[in-house]
Amino acid sequence: MRHSFWSVRDHQLKSEKRTHAGLADKWTVSFPAVQAISFPESSFEKALRKERRQAVKDTFTRAWTSYCEYAWLADELAPVTRGKRSAFGGWAATLVDSLDTLWIMDMREEFEDAVAAATTINFTRTDAGEINVFETTIRYLGGFLGAFDVSGDYRLLRKAVEVGEMLYKAFDTPNRMPITRWDLHAAMLNDKKKQVAGSSTLVAEIGSLSMEFTRLSILTGDPKWFDAVHTIAQRMEEQQMWTELPGLWPLVVDAEKLLFSLGSTFTLGAMADSAYEYLPKMSALLGGQMDLYQTMYERAAQAALRHNLFRPMVPTGEDILIAGVAHTSHGGRTVELEPAGQHLVCFFGGLMALGGRLFSRKQDFAAAEKLVDGCIWAYKSMPHGVMPETFKVYPCSSPQNCTWDELLWMTQVLRDNNVRDVESLSYSQLVQLVTEKNLPRGFTAIPDDAYLLRPEAIESIFILYRATGRKDLHDVAWNMFTAIDRITRTEFGNSAVRGVSSLRGKPLQTDSMESFWLGETLKYFYLVFSDPNIISLDDFVFNTEAHPLRRLLP
Repeated sequence: MRHSFWSVRDHQLKSEKRTHAGLADKWTVSFPAVQAISFPESSFEKALRKERRQAVKDTFTRAWTSYCEYAWLADELAPVTRGKRSAFGGWAATLVDSLDTLWIMDMREEFEDAVAAATTINFTRTDAGEINVFETTIRYLGGFLGAFDVSGDYRLLRKAVEVGEMLYKAFDTPNRMPITRWDLHAAMLNDKKKQVAGSSTLVAEIGSLSMEFTRLSILTGDPKWFDAVHTIAQRMEEQQMWTELPGLWPLVVDAEKLLFSLGSTFTLGAMADSAYEYLPKMSALLGGQMDLYQTMYERAAQAALRHNLFRPMVPTGEDILIAGVAHTSHGGRTVELEPAGQHLVCFFGGLMALGGRLFSRKQDFAAAEKLVDGCIWAYKSMPHGVMPETFKVYPCSSPQNCTWDELLWMTQVLRDNNVRDVESLSYSQLVQLVTEKNLPRGFTAIPDDAYLLRPEAIESIFILYRATGRKDLHDVAWNMFTAIDRITRTEFGNSAVRGVSSLRGKPLQTDSMESFWLGETLKYFYLVFSDPNIISLDDFVFNTEAHPLRRLLP
């Protein structure tokens, strides 16, 4: 290892009020409030809320204690076998992801132990052949920054600078675009042939570095990190309206040739999600100093409302929305909706609630409520009360008129499950084949019936609760938490499962507990039952790994 490659210059970590890479010295916009004006509750409701919050904390504490005992400084704990896993560079992902959760849950002794351990992590060494720059940014850089922003502990900011210096080397390419799947070892050997941005890059991985790099520039007074990611944003903005679905970017882009407009698949979900998530959040983080991010968000929101969001036909007739995938052909002249839902895309309801509040876009906020209701429906419709990773539904022909049609649903179930000659089947044959699929009514297929301990549904419920004060969301969140805990709980934590749609017994635990269970999912559950002034959305904005970053305010 040649440590000179990683030389971190001695930053003077000045107070935030004195230096912001020039950003905080400019004017900031006074945005409309994100949070509701009041959250009235009776003494009984307050006691119940605190009881539920404690139950969430107890679940976190059990998993954290097991991590400390059986997987300390490993990336992940295997919660069934008490094993340990290295999934994200071997730099203690669960520990770093959990730092701000420990602080928020007032676990000060555990926080101090974790910070002391985090300072020993050596980001110049890894056994991984390749580093995912996006994952490293949101988990490690975001984790240190979020923990610093809630605690003020400068040891964490110094570690953030250390990670930032390492990640900055991934931008050392001919066109200054980052290598998102990065060979650190080749970079350290100065192998210029491998220091080239990818020609096939996921849009989420190149478009979701902005919040963390920007916050690091604000806190250190060094503009280089902001400059690096702002260059990406400028290239994306220039081509946003030149794609086959103007307003949205294709799933895969060519970072080597700076082509962000070629492609025919447009999704708000996996592998694209956080590129859209960071648009309004960057505007909030920067105090509205740059119109670029609001403009990009509004273009994307308008395109999504038109092409991706749809009302599914459900037996209860609920007026809900699901975010599907749009496919273009004939140079964009034809757009076809794939009515497929994902647990991951549940984040979009919270995002539109945030964008709707920040930019006074009533249509976005109205869609946000229906999107959140769509994810709630997907949870409560499953036999175990937990939503699957992916599913398909039948889109209504009109958002205003959507009467349940049992025959149409059964026919679509067989088509989506590749049954041939559906039209030739008798009604009794149709019923028999559909019954064999064991699908909850309303769902036409469930390609992936896993639950991976994901946070996106409770994330959007949390944001919508803070924005509206709707008391019913407390009960929704509690039902969701108890359902998840019931099927995922192990002796040592909680495990991802397969089979959430199965009527035959309990889902199978797969011995996996990604760091976001402690860093995101349980944090959002805890916050939804906390005093709304704790991590107020008018003071903080969360990165895509649920790390709270302080907003620049007037």
